[in-house]
Parts: sequence; structure tokens; C-alpha cells
Amino acid sequence: MTTTRRRFVQGGLATGALVAAPATIRAQTTPPVERTIRAVLHGDLRVFDPIWTTANMTSYHAGMVYDMLFGVNDKYEPQPQMVSKWSLSDDRKTYTFELRDGLRFSDGTPVTAKDCVASIRRWGARDGGGQHMMARLADTPVKDDKTFQIVMKEPYGLVVEWLAKAATNVCYIMREKEAQTDPNQQISTIIGSGPFVFNEGAVVQGQRYVYDKNPNYVPRSEPAVMTSGGKVVNVDRVVFENIADEATAIAAIRAGEIDMIEYPNVDLLDTLAGEKDIKLEVLNKQGQLGWARVNWLHPPFNNVKARQAMLHLIHPTEVMKATFGDEKYFRGCSSLFGMGTPMENDANIDWFKTAPNIEKAKQLLKESGYDGRPVVVLQATNIAYMNNAANLIAQWMRQAGFNVSLQASDWGAVVTRRAVKAAPDQGGWNVFFTSGSVNAFGNPVSLSGHAANGEKGWFGWPSNELHEQLRDKWAGAQTDAERKQIAREIQQNAWDFVPHLYYGQWFQPAALRKLTGLIGMPELIPFWNVKKG
Repeated sequence: MTTTRRRFVQGGLATGALVAAPATIRAQTTPPVERTIRAVLHGDLRVFDPIWTTANMTSYHAGMVYDMLFGVNDKYEPQPQMVSKWSLSDDRKTYTFELRDGLRFSDGTPVTAKDCVASIRRWGARDGGGQHMMARLADTPVKDDKTFQIVMKEPYGLVVEWLAKAATNVCYIMREKEAQTDPNQQISTIIGSGPFVFNEGAVVQGQRYVYDKNPNYVPRSEPAVMTSGGKVVNVDRVVFENIADEATAIAAIRAGEIDMIEYPNVDLLDTLAGEKDIKLEVLNKQGQLGWARVNWLHPPFNNVKARQAMLHLIHPTEVMKATFGDEKYFRGCSSLFGMGTPMENDANIDWFKTAPNIEKAKQLLKESGYDGRPVVVLQATNIAYMNNAANLIAQWMRQAGFNVSLQASDWGAVVTRRAVKAAPDQGGWNVFFTSGSVNAFGNPVSLSGHAANGEKGWFGWPSNELHEQLRDKWAGAQTDAERKQIAREIQQNAWDFVPHLYYGQWFQPAALRKLTGLIGMPELIPFWNVKKG
């Protein structure tokens, strides 16, 4: 059913059961409009566990209800958040952390060192940086209710950086009970440590997700900067509205029925021009990177020639033109680490200079021994850039000789299906499209999608021993110059074995109505510090 503005307005105060969602505290009162922010974000919220998935919508949800041991400031430097103080032993192997006073979960119980250790261990089983750290971990002893340690087998200088990073997966702190859930299974209860409480009773699955101010949360005293400092909540409620029809969302923000659209359709931005109460602002200054993942577990992309064929057939900017139109909003991307990051380099990018080269793609596909079997391409029709990427890249794949089976659904269904390792004709897949913050791509270790450790890794499950060795080498480097040189080596190797592909980098503004104090950052839309009116 297509959402209309009339249906949206009529449903403004509706409540309903959250089908198959975790249990949580139910707030009963409805705050006034002037104390409520209604935001249309980039997709539906299907998964509530930020460790089980790297989906940005899930991390947005988690940023509302959970807090972090460390945040980052506007220079991406780690800053204590739930931690009050910490130290590193002389041999640089033992980190000792003490929690600050007043930390409580949304059910009123205190946050303890045991909760933190369990949360770190669960996060470390799934996150790229966490996995790298945990492979060198000796122990995580709990000294008392407020003090715990991370003891490494060898000196390891990235512990605090990994705990502080805002790129998915984020090390959010859960109760020990939830954090003891198998990291390959989703949690079933949301009891958070953060500034908001997830209000299940006011949720309408697929349409509306509601967060109320957490009365048990004590913010830090410092000003809010990125994910660090005082996460002061200035409203009583934030509602994530899922409005798939872009024209409906534009009409609603003009009428004052919603307060924010994360990604308004660029073609409709002119309709907002001259609106005195609406401003357009790029929140993620580094931009987003369009990302195509291919499945290494099944033909044809278990063959390197088939993956190289994909590298040559994707046009570096045509998907962006179809989505954003105006070239001021996008650019092509040739670096494995995104354009404009410290690790950006030009190693092994001849393919980019000549792309698209359909004839070269045809040749490589033939050399791969491709047998004509259907190639399942997942198409998220409710997100414009993903929809356009699927349509255009499927067309180019057909021109190169792939037998493409384009399978349409919404993004929530893609998030669920991409975790399936079965063969494509048994519910699995061959290609899906997503995106990530350019900031995240700039780190070859912390981004889960940069791993090439096979079935232990991120969706697509690439495998390359040299790549993993070079990532370890990068993590152990002592200077920025060393890391930049190793990044060149990583990229030189990666564009030969092709772990994944990119289809453009973009800078899309958000539309904000009478909102002030919204902190622009990669990876997250933070609703603390925001005032309405």
C-alpha cells in the first residue's frame, strides 16, 4: 500500500504492537507536538540489534537507546563517555577503565563493569576492529562493580580507538543479560544505557518507531561534540516516521507535520526553496559511498575473473546522475578507502580510468567459465540510490553476458536476506547494494566490510590471506606515513582480487524544519542536543 499524506496525518497518533520486535519499557503518555520531533530517515527499521547487523538504521536506533564507553570529538579523537578515567600499563598491554557515577539502564538498574565486559566481548565477535582486537586479547578481568580491564597478549595501541568509533558496528553498552546472547543471534529485549527509551507501545511496525526521553540517563557535563560530551535531551519524544513516498514526505515537512527528512529527493529540493522555516544542510560532510557486495560463496563470484568483470562494467558516475542529477552532489570513487580520507591513494586504478569497458567485462566473464546460471541481484526499491544502482548495474551486467535475476523488495527485506549463506536459488543472493559513510571506509581495519577473512567476515564473505596480513601490518604501524604506504599496498592487492565494488560518492543535504543544535556527523543522526522551535 502506498503511503499518502492523508494516511500519514490520520495515523499521526496511532499506536500498535511491534510485531516480532524485542520487549522494552512502555511509556504511556503522549507528549505535546512542541516537545516531539518527527523525522523521516532513510529506511525502515527491521533489525534492533546493532551487533547482529551493520545497517545504519539499526545503529541510529541503538544510538538513541544505548551509550558508549568512549565517544569521539570533531577531530575523531576518543573521549571518555561512560568511562570516568582510564590508564594504560607501562608494558602497554593492560588497559584499566573506571565507570563514571550515575550510570543506569532504562529499567533503573546500575550499569556495572560486568555489563561492559559482556558488551565488549559480544561486539568484538562481529565488528572488524573488535575482531582484530579480540584475536590479541588475553583477558577482561572485572576488578569491582565500576572497574574492569582489557589485557592484551602484546602491546596494542588501538583499543580505545575501536571502543570509541561511531562506524558500525559500534560498541554500545547493553545489560550483561542481553550481551550474553550469541552474537550470531539477535537480542530479544531492549533495555538501554542511553538518553532515550524505546517505546514499544507507541510503535506501528513498518511505519513508526518511538523514543522517549530516558529519565534515568545522566549526561556528562561537557558540551556535546559528535558522540562525546553531554547527551542532553531537550524534547520528550522522537519519532522515526517511515514514509516511502518522497513527495508525501516533502508535503508533510512543508505543512509542519514532520520536522526532518534525512535524504529528501534531490529532484524535489527546489520545492523547499524559499521556505523560511526549512533549511537544507549536509550533515555528513565526508559523504556517503555507494557499495556493491558480491557473494564469494557461490558461482559466479567465487571466481576472480567474474569479480573483475564487475569492476570494469560499472560506470563511475551514472548511478549518481540518475539519483542526484546535479553533479555538485556526487563524484566517482576509485580508492578502496574513499575519496578525501587520509588513506586515499591511486594504486592500481587503471580500470577506473577506462570504465565502463563492457568488452573487457565480457572477456573476463568468459574467462571465468560462467555457465549462464541466474545471478540474483537484490533491489531495494524504497531507497532511490539503491533502486537506481540495481536497475543500471543489472543492465550493464546483462550487456556483459550475465543472466540477471533482479529481485525487488524493500531495504528491510534486503537486510534480512543478505545474511543468508544458502545458494541464490535457495533463498540466498549474488549481489546487493548498500552504502556507508566515507569516514568508515577510510580505516582498513575497523570497517567490517574491509575484512577478507571468509565466512567469519561481513556479508559477501571475501577471502584473501595477503589482504589480512596487510591489515594487520597497517594496525601495527607506528606513524601516519607508514600507514599510508601500507594502504597503497592494500589497495594494490584489493583491486586485483576485488572484495567489493563502488558506484559513487555523494553529499546529500537533509531538510530540517525549525530544528537547532543537530550535530552533523558520519554514521549517525543524533537527537540529543537538538531543540525544536
